[in-house]
Amino acid sequence: MAGEALIGALRDDVDRLLAAEPEVRADAPDSVHQMRVATRRLRSVLRSYGKLLVKKPAATMGAELKWLAGLLGEARDAEVRADRFAALLAEHAERARRADIDAVTARLVDAERERYRAAHDEVLAALDGARYRELREELSGWRTDPPLRHSRAETSATDVFEEVLRRDLDRLQSLVRAEPTVDPHERVEVLHEIRKSAKRLRYSCEAAEQVLGDDAAERGRHAKKLQTVLGDHRDAVESHEAILHRAAEAAASGEDAGLYEILAAAEDVAAGRELSRYPATAAALFG
Repeated sequence: MAGEALIGALRDDVDRLLAAEPEVRADAPDSVHQMRVATRRLRSVLRSYGKLLVKKPAATMGAELKWLAGLLGEARDAEVRADRFAALLAEHAERARRADIDAVTARLVDAERERYRAAHDEVLAALDGARYRELREELSGWRTDPPLRHSRAETSATDVFEEVLRRDLDRLQSLVRAEPTVDPHERVEVLHEIRKSAKRLRYSCEAAEQVLGDDAAERGRHAKKLQTVLGDHRDAVESHEAILHRAAEAAASGEDAGLYEILAAAEDVAAGRELSRYPATAAALFG
């Protein structure tokens, strides 16, 4: 039955989230990322398979997961930027003076690591708060007894899960088809929407693997590749913009902005490289 299959998918994602919590508290490597992914997976499954659930409690759960994902996202984004900036500097250090490297490191890497520490403190405060405790208790109950709409939950799992995957695939395909017609200034945001839609399809496919088998798994792998390509593209674009912003701050303070320009150019190249992979990756998903 569809309800039983959904319970299995939800249980796996709840377990991922709860298992990540002590790691986040200990600030273990990659722990914020793992908890954020688990939170996003749950939100995505709730949206894709929402017709199997009672509307009001599902909407409330989705809102609480969005709150948690937002907190984790602040920390994770700072962590990613710090690591990315550090890697860029290591790659291009030989082209700059030591003093310039130190100044740029302070504005890029050190500043992001400080943002991470502040954001991580906010996460810890939230994990110790009543709102998260209530969310955790609710999620623990959802592992075995989510608020199912029994009229839908007792229908064929194959039929329901195939319908969900078809709907998520159609949504993504519509975005991909429309993308070439958008204004060039809007393209980055449209590609971001395509990435989010690919991620939703990936998670709905992964939730359906136990029901639909290899077909869902294969589609999910292709969706993940598209999500990754567009995610890497957006990371490079946002890094490029952040570096230019820091360059302007440095120039206003009388610092040499030459190294910033080198790093920004490298990110521009990286963005173009990832974007060149997009058409073939999208085509493979719909093939």
